[in-house]
Amino acid sequence: MKKIRVFGAIFIIIFSISACTQSSEKVSEAEETNIDSEFTLAKPEAVGLNSVIINELIDSIQTGYYPNRHSLLIYKDKQLVVEEYFTGKDENWGDDLGIVTYNDSLLHDLRSVSKSVVSACIGIAIAQGKIKSVDQPIFDFFEDYQQFNSEGREELTIKHLLTMTSGLKWNEEISYDNPENSEIQMIESGDAIGFVLSREIVDKPGTVWKYNGGTTELLAEIIHRVSDKNVHEFAKEFLFLPIGISNSEWTISPATNSPAAASGLRLTPRAMLKFGMLYLQDGIWDGKQIIPKEWVKESFEPHIMRPDGQGYGYQFWILDYQIDGKTLHVPVAVGNGDQRIFFDLQNKMLLITTAGNYNQWDIENDASALLKKIYSSFTLNN
Repeated sequence: MKKIRVFGAIFIIIFSISACTQSSEKVSEAEETNIDSEFTLAKPEAVGLNSVIINELIDSIQTGYYPNRHSLLIYKDKQLVVEEYFTGKDENWGDDLGIVTYNDSLLHDLRSVSKSVVSACIGIAIAQGKIKSVDQPIFDFFEDYQQFNSEGREELTIKHLLTMTSGLKWNEEISYDNPENSEIQMIESGDAIGFVLSREIVDKPGTVWKYNGGTTELLAEIIHRVSDKNVHEFAKEFLFLPIGISNSEWTISPATNSPAAASGLRLTPRAMLKFGMLYLQDGIWDGKQIIPKEWVKESFEPHIMRPDGQGYGYQFWILDYQIDGKTLHVPVAVGNGDQRIFFDLQNKMLLITTAGNYNQWDIENDASALLKKIYSSFTLNN
C-alpha cells in the first residue's frame, strides 16, 4: 500500500506493483488551496499550469515513458502545486536497494547535487569569517600538504575549486565502473586530499572547465579544517536545521573516513525543495539570512563556459533551454541518476525530481524533457 497526497484530501489506494509500471495518483480537479505544516499547497491552475497536461505527464511517468522516476515536485509563486511519488528500482551510493515505493519521508541519493550543498556551506563559512574570500589560496588550509604547493598548484584558489577550473589532470568523463575514473581512484587511494592535491596541472587555473569531484572533496575538507566540523555536521547546524531539515544522511567515504562530499548526501525531495526555496528567496528563511544574498547571486552566475557552450557557477550548472522560441535561463543542481533541482528565477518556480537512472547518460526522456513538458503546460496559460 502507498500513502497518496492529494492537495486538500488524502486517499489510500490499494494496488499491485509490477516491475515495469510506476505508481502515483493524479492531480485532482477539485483540489483547493490548503496549508500543511511546511508548505502552502495549491492546485496547478492557481499558478498558470494546466492540470490536464500535468496529469498526462504523471501518466507518462507511470507507464515508463520517463523511466524509473521516483518523485516530482513543482513549486511556484510560493506554493507547492505538484507533489508526486512513484515506485522504482534504486540504489544507495551504488548498493542495490531493489524496488522502493517512495513517499515524502524517505531519503534519496542526491549524488552530485551534494556538490551544490557543499557550495552553500562555503558561502556560509565565508560569511562567518572562517574563510577570507573565494580568492584565498587553497594551500592556506593545507599546511600538511605543502610538498604539492608548486608547479602551478600554488595559484589555486577556492574559486577555482568552486567553478571546476583548477586545471588539475582529472578524468570523470568515463564510467564510474571504470577503474581509470579519477573519482574512483581518489576513493580507493586511502588519502583523497593528497590524491587530488598531487594531480598534475595541465591547464592554467581559471581558464578551462573540467568536471572534477575531487575539488569538491577539497572544499569539504576546508570546511572541516576551519570549523572543526565535517561537512555534514556543518551543514546540519548552519544550513539544514535553520530551514527545517531534520532528516539527512551523508555516506562516509573510505578515502577520508568523512562524508563523501561530491556525491554522498541523502535527503527527502521535500528537503531538496527547501534548499531550492532558500536560494529562490535570496538566502533568507523566516526573516533570517542563512546564505548571503551576494553568494546566491554569484553561485548562479556563469563564471566559466563549458565545452558545450553552457555555463557553470559555484557548483551549479547554468543551462539555457529553447522552449517555444524563447530562451529559458536555468541554474540547476545536477546529480547522477537524474537527480535535479531546476531554479527558474524569472518565473519564481522550482522543479525537483529524483530517479534511479545511475550511470545512464543517454536517456532521451530525462529530467530536462520533464522540464520542457511542464513548460508546455505553463505556456498554454500565458
